[in-house]
Amino acid sequence: MADVDAQANRGHKAVKSGRGGKAAKADLRDKKAGTRNERHNPRAFSVANIGRTQRTIQRNLDRSQRKEYVPLKDRRREREVEAPPPTVVVMGPTGVGKSTLIRSLVKLYTNHNLTEVTGPVTVVTSKKRRMTLLECPNDTAAMLVCAKVADLVLLCVDAKFGFEMETFEFLNMLQVHGFPKVMGVFTHLDKFRTMKNLRKTKKLLKHRFWTEIYDGAKMFYFSGAVRDKYLKNEVRQMALHMGRVKFRPLTWRNTHPYLLADRHEDVTPPGTVEDDPNVDRSVAFYGWVRGCNMRPSHRVHVPGLGDFAISEMRSLDDPIPLPDPDGDGSKSLSKKETTLFAPLSNVGAVSYDADAVYIDIGRVNYTKRENLELSARGGEGGDDDDRGDGDGEDDDGNGE
Repeated sequence: MADVDAQANRGHKAVKSGRGGKAAKADLRDKKAGTRNERHNPRAFSVANIGRTQRTIQRNLDRSQRKEYVPLKDRRREREVEAPPPTVVVMGPTGVGKSTLIRSLVKLYTNHNLTEVTGPVTVVTSKKRRMTLLECPNDTAAMLVCAKVADLVLLCVDAKFGFEMETFEFLNMLQVHGFPKVMGVFTHLDKFRTMKNLRKTKKLLKHRFWTEIYDGAKMFYFSGAVRDKYLKNEVRQMALHMGRVKFRPLTWRNTHPYLLADRHEDVTPPGTVEDDPNVDRSVAFYGWVRGCNMRPSHRVHVPGLGDFAISEMRSLDDPIPLPDPDGDGSKSLSKKETTLFAPLSNVGAVSYDADAVYIDIGRVNYTKRENLELSARGGEGGDDDDRGDGDGEDDDGNGE
């Protein structure tokens, strides 16, 4: 019987792979010798961390983009109290509801029923903001001027009829002059009989509007009008977005000072006009100077007329100042502080000039004929007192 302790067993085989095996030793030997192959094939695998590489590429593209296009600086006045009100242009074809929209906004902001919409209408919308509403006529020349001066465009579209050629022409003009902020307003939604047709039309109009503007452009849907005004909740929803929008500085505005005239007046002496009807006229324009500062040496281009030289330019008091922020400390705008400035729309009875104040009486009450006869008889007999008829006016029959 053999001795167990003297038995010789066969040992385990050496590990050829793993950390301590033959493969690891071969890698260590190749590394020391400098002949080790790369872990990745550069043709098969471009990067090790794809997320970090994407962020790096995007950052380099953004830096190169900023180098090519210098960001525009807003050259308007820094303080909002002195800044002129932004211009909101309401554009659309004939019969789409532009005047109704302006009347609805004026009613919401100022609680005033505007009978006619003529020229710019400036309203105070909050304690720190005001805006000028302007209806764009359905004319190519007027559309071109409005495209230059608009800070915000309310593009009115008849939802029952769809987009018209005037809308696309105005959008092309906006693209040429910098493309300001645009919001869509779709009216006449009450003419659809079924909800299925209404939802389908809304979807088609939305995709078409986003194609022309950009994906996600804000749109508002207005149903029927009550007493020539849209529903109050729908108008308030749009007014909230109008109060929050931030206007972008455009190149044309930063290099061209312009004046949107609220009203104008012919100051040529009447005697000179009677002597020579073809004499050169002197016209005074009143309005806020927008864009950069205007100088007296600048020549002014009047659309449709040509270039003219400024003979005199004066600064006037703000006709519709913002409410005092240190007044009562309230954040909302009270009704007594709400103001409206629309001199061309027959709003108010008082108008101011540089040298005069005009008061529109509107209606004159004349003395009645029987009162004249009674006063005449009383004067002949001498018994009656020499009194008027109690209407606060003279009794001579001319109302003066």
